[in-house]
Amino acid sequence: MKKLINDDGSVVADALRGIELAHGDRLRVDHDNRIVFRKTAPRRGKVGLLSGGGSGHEPLHGGYVGLGMLDAACAGEVFTSPVPDQLMAATHGVDGGAGVLHIVKNYTGDVMNFDMAAEMAEAEHGCRVVSVVTDDDVAVQDSLYTAGRRGVGVTVLLEKIVGAAAEAGCDLDTCADLARVVNEQGRSMGMALTSCTVPAVGRPTFDLGDDEMELGIGIHGEPGRRRLPLAPARDVADMLVEPILADLGPIDGPTIVMLNGMGGTPLLELYIMYAEVARILTGHGIRIARNLVGNYITSLDMAGCSVTVLRADDDLIRLWDAPVNTPGLRWGC
Repeated sequence: MKKLINDDGSVVADALRGIELAHGDRLRVDHDNRIVFRKTAPRRGKVGLLSGGGSGHEPLHGGYVGLGMLDAACAGEVFTSPVPDQLMAATHGVDGGAGVLHIVKNYTGDVMNFDMAAEMAEAEHGCRVVSVVTDDDVAVQDSLYTAGRRGVGVTVLLEKIVGAAAEAGCDLDTCADLARVVNEQGRSMGMALTSCTVPAVGRPTFDLGDDEMELGIGIHGEPGRRRLPLAPARDVADMLVEPILADLGPIDGPTIVMLNGMGGTPLLELYIMYAEVARILTGHGIRIARNLVGNYITSLDMAGCSVTVLRADDDLIRLWDAPVNTPGLRWGC
């Protein structure tokens, strides 16, 4: 294992120090509870948006704290959910009197701990909390970490779109309803060329031959649909896009498409993959109105990529285009 770390037990704490030093103009960090806050949080009368999860998926979630997206994000240990006390402290810290929306990826530990934190926040502070769970991965119905589909790439798009709505003054129920719509209208699927290596473990999560790839992996290195011989980018794109379209159903309007790197794939290769994905979608008569290409929800040093397709409309595109200023996304500011 070769990693730029000090000690495998201090990876998350050291990274949070770096985040605060790099982005202290717009973020502040509660190091005791491992929470990244927007510097201005809480804002009176604004719905607070909170997400989080295991570390190792950067820039998700701490990199999406700021204007137009999240008000706070909790960092668990690598690939491990934040604990309820962390999440309750973060909920209280973003409550400006208009309630708090929890955006939760569908992993068993995340769902359980966010639910406990919501109950504690409501009981102890009188804060109204609504949770929306993302479950957009079409690869498998159940996994090592979930009951039901995994929450993956749509989480990024949802945090941006709902973040814009909250910034514009929408109330908690409106934000929650919008989050459910985005989740229902988006699908994702990923693949890997290599495993990832968790610092505390020190070896790859799974073995993959030089001439093999894993189709349908999760963001924690969970196994996917099947292991296949390595294939050209055009074929890999087809293996990812066609299951998404089959599950998503007819698309007769604009889409937002994300070609996401898993952390260890060069941007050169991601652009090759995006060209193939765009070719397939265009061949189906699908219009790509907006796109992202890059590392947005990663799995440490895993080589590979994922595709997310969101069925959109003019309102969702407008919210997507609204100003955002976070370490991970920035435009219109």
